[in-house]
Amino acid sequence: MAGCPSREKALELLHEYTKTDSLRRHALGVEQAMRKMAEKYDGDPNEWGLAGLMHDFDYEKYPSMEEHPFRGNEILKEKGYPESITRAIMGHATYSGIPRDTDMAKALFAVDELTGFIFAVTYVRPSKSIFEVKPKSVKKKLKQKSFAASVLREDIFQSIEELEVDMTEHIQFVIDALKEKADVLGLKGSIETA
Repeated sequence: MAGCPSREKALELLHEYTKTDSLRRHALGVEQAMRKMAEKYDGDPNEWGLAGLMHDFDYEKYPSMEEHPFRGNEILKEKGYPESITRAIMGHATYSGIPRDTDMAKALFAVDELTGFIFAVTYVRPSKSIFEVKPKSVKKKLKQKSFAASVLREDIFQSIEELEVDMTEHIQFVIDALKEKADVLGLKGSIETA
């Protein structure tokens, strides 16, 4: 990952553009899921993690489809982010016209909306703990259109198809990735881990 900005610099940029705690936590969650996906697909965990961390950094400032992720991508290119990352970030928006033609791009698309959805499922548990979240409950909630209505379910289903993975296994994979950073992500809740 030669020439790639450091995680510290990435966090500075994220915090400069993203002020809400929930969107910052989402970025950290997607970063964690991407680091684990990199291990699974023989990618560079630092590079894949940066793609996850920065995929929505411009969203709060430029939330329209005309601007996100296009504006953010220009900023990342100016800051020296490699094309592998900027292209994956462009691909996570289905309307960008950029194909997801790398494992990193497919992985980012496959963990982005799902991570947000798993956060939402966790928050409605009495314990607010990810340690109680199972793929079965995530799949059940996916069928409830009114639950976390802003989550693009079509993207979740399409991304799992593109990645050619089993849905239950993929959901469990992302849950397990998020469990590793439950404290930092605010997902530990009131359950003590075994």
